[in-house]
Amino acid sequence: MNHMTIEPSILYFGTPVVLLSTENQDGTFNLAPMSSAWALGNVIVLGLGAEGQTARNLAERPELVINLPAPHQWEAVERLAPLTGRDPVPASKAARSRFEPDKFGAAGLRAQPSDGVRPPRVAECPLQFEARAARVGPDVSGSFVIAEAVVSKVHADPRIVVPGTQYVDPAAWSPLVYNFRHYFGLGAQLGHSYRSQTPEVIAAGGA
Repeated sequence: MNHMTIEPSILYFGTPVVLLSTENQDGTFNLAPMSSAWALGNVIVLGLGAEGQTARNLAERPELVINLPAPHQWEAVERLAPLTGRDPVPASKAARSRFEPDKFGAAGLRAQPSDGVRPPRVAECPLQFEARAARVGPDVSGSFVIAEAVVSKVHADPRIVVPGTQYVDPAAWSPLVYNFRHYFGLGAQLGHSYRSQTPEVIAAGGA
């Protein structure tokens, strides 16, 4: 294989999309899409724009919900993409964003009360993680903020859970993936890790 050296403008090589719901200073709620999230045990590490409303909210009010949309919900995510909860709009976003106080309504999504945190869940998202940001700080470039959120409760659509277990069925659940600024779902299963707790279920075609 011969490789070529390239200089892409972004490095989103295929990461899940999440919708973060956080609380604004006036007690209303913000909803923002982002695609820099990964899990480490019960901690979700989030990469956020330093000038966004979400970063400001988490620094002051650390409760949040990490909502994971399904692939068919990409249009709702995209409706949120040019919106910001910051007023006035930061200079870095002024050319491509507009202020929108009702992010849920603008996206066509419904707010659902959470059990243990103030920000609401997104009712339409199959997976919802209630969490609290335990650490929020700048990244090495100073352009972004990294938040480490400890998950306290997971809500799942019963249709993506293996019956009688606490496991998400990977054959029934597909995240929305952001791949070099294009949206994708997952393809067919290729195999499973030796650590999988549900190999038989997947081999049988899902629950």
